[in-house]
Amino acid sequence: MKKLYGVLGNPIEHSMSPLIHNDAFKRNGIEGDYLPFLVEGAALGKAVEGLKAIGAGGFNVTVPFKESVIPYMDALDPFAKEVGAVNTAVIKDGLITGYNTDGPGFVRSLAPLINGQFAGKRVLIIGGGGAARGIYCAMAKTGIERMDIANRTLSAARQIVADCHDGTPSSVLSLEEAEKSLAIYDIIIQTTSVGLSSLHESPISLMGIKEKTVVCDIIYNPLKTKFLREAENNGAIIQTGVDMFVQQAALAFELWTGISPDCERMRQLVLENLGG
Repeated sequence: MKKLYGVLGNPIEHSMSPLIHNDAFKRNGIEGDYLPFLVEGAALGKAVEGLKAIGAGGFNVTVPFKESVIPYMDALDPFAKEVGAVNTAVIKDGLITGYNTDGPGFVRSLAPLINGQFAGKRVLIIGGGGAARGIYCAMAKTGIERMDIANRTLSAARQIVADCHDGTPSSVLSLEEAEKSLAIYDIIIQTTSVGLSSLHESPISLMGIKEKTVVCDIIYNPLKTKFLREAENNGAIIQTGVDMFVQQAALAFELWTGISPDCERMRQLVLENLGG
């Protein structure tokens, strides 16, 4: 009998998780179906309990539920507990365990762009939500020199630093302050949803970046946001959200099945469906 998996979010129609996971199930001979579930905020608990009740194997969690889903977990992986955000859940023996593969997935996707050399790098993260938390905590474990967070709501950014601090020097900045100091950063990571629904929106201007700065946007649809287009025009090395998306998905697939999927095939499937 097939096991059910899925992704809970709102919006959800842009998600390519069903595409890559269903393909990975088929290629690895696993009887599984992965479906997208559009969930209204007030129904999140019912959605989680419903998946548990029918014996689903697990699910992903995307915007805006990565933090609010935590009360519905029976247990948390230590990293997810540190981060305070869950993007992957495993259902086993009637219990749901929450994990965070966003941060580790991002680190895995970034490593090739910097030849695995995290030491000495100065990093700016834009955003203060669940994805920012996961990336901040994972990046703090890599030995980077400094990591600052810029966000519209400063209290959210301060909370991330307080909760996930691994000894990495960090400052919390307004978006305006970040724009004025972009030249000091080697890596800039955009984690907000700005640009997800419009090709004409960006959280900050990137006019002040230095050449060869690595600029990442975790949004993968559209493939190249205004943020990345501006970065590229100013001499940056850019990374779309496809690579992080694939790596976090691969880690989730491993948690559910114990099998490492073909990441390059996942990447090509996403790019083909984005028209890239």
